[in-house]
Parts: sequence; C-alpha cells; structure tokens
Amino acid sequence: MNIDLKSLQDIDFDELDLENVGAWPLPIKLLVGVIVAALVSFLSYNLLVASEIEAYELAQKKELELRKSYREKYAVASNLEVYRQQMEEMEEKFSQLLKRLPTSSETPGLIEDLSYIGTSSGLTFHKVAWMPEIEKEFYTELPIQIEVVGTYHDFGEFVSKVADLPRIISLHDFNIKSGNDQLLQFSVVAKTYRYEGERQ
Repeated sequence: MNIDLKSLQDIDFDELDLENVGAWPLPIKLLVGVIVAALVSFLSYNLLVASEIEAYELAQKKELELRKSYREKYAVASNLEVYRQQMEEMEEKFSQLLKRLPTSSETPGLIEDLSYIGTSSGLTFHKVAWMPEIEKEFYTELPIQIEVVGTYHDFGEFVSKVADLPRIISLHDFNIKSGNDQLLQFSVVAKTYRYEGERQ
C-alpha cells in the first residue's frame, strides 16, 4: 500500500467530519490511527505498567534487604552457643574484677598498704590523705593524694609494687620535683574504685 504524503496537502481539514470518520481519506485515517495507538500505548504504560514495574523493583530491593538480614541473623543464630559461652566467660571475668575492688570496710586498709609499700621502697611520706569521692554511673572513684620524697629508683619500685597489689589501684597526675640532698619530691593521685551496682 502506497501512501502519497503530498496528497495530505490537498486535504481540507475543515471538511473532515468526526461523525463520518469512515469517509476520511486513507492517509488521515492512518495518521489518526497511529496517534490514537501511540496515545493508548502511552496511557496504558503510565497508568497500568509503570506502577507495576516500580512495585517490582521495590520488591527486588526488599528481597535483597531480607536476604541480607536473613544471612546476618543466620550467622548470629548459628554461633549462638559460642556467644553464650563468651558471655559466661565475660561475666566470670567481670565477677573476678569486681572482687578486686575494695569494699567500704577494706578502704582504710589501702592507705596502710600504700604506706607500707612506700616505706619498704625507701620513700619518706609527707602526705597520704583521702580526697573527695567521685561518683560515676556504676562505680565510685576513691582518690588518695600521696606526697613522698625519695630517689627516682625508689619511685619506680613503689609504682611496681602498687601494680602488684591484689586490689585495683591506678596512679594519676604524676608530679616530680627536685628537692634537697639529691632527693626528689614525688606527688601522685592513687585511685581505687568501689562498685555501686545498678542504681535505682
């Protein structure tokens, strides 16, 4: 079928009657048919197909997320017994560490222990005194101000012996100044800790 496009120029579009489409010239019928088909295709795609494609893509993304979540949960579930064992070991270690913290009745003995360690290391004490307690979320810091005089090696021996104590004691805010007779003045804050448990 040959369509003469030049014949479209000879058509008077004002004479075309919408009520008598069958009488329209063939080129006009074909042109209108193509336009209607394109319009139907466009509307069908946008109203029916596009939303389904978007829903399909969202479902694919959701599937990937669910697969990833499943793999992660499966990895945790397959290692659940190992995690439980690790948790029990951590609770046991935590319990052992708590036993190394002094109770209220043991804190006065700490000053005696520190004094004994210091004098046996060759240090002379100028001051050993409790400082105000510092409350934290689960524990209370119990700082002790210590000022001693001795040699550098005496300080090293003192610090080494404090580290060997069965109770947890940490040393902070070191300050060393030169004094008389080649002795040094040593100032430090020793902190021990008291576990408070879960506060109400």
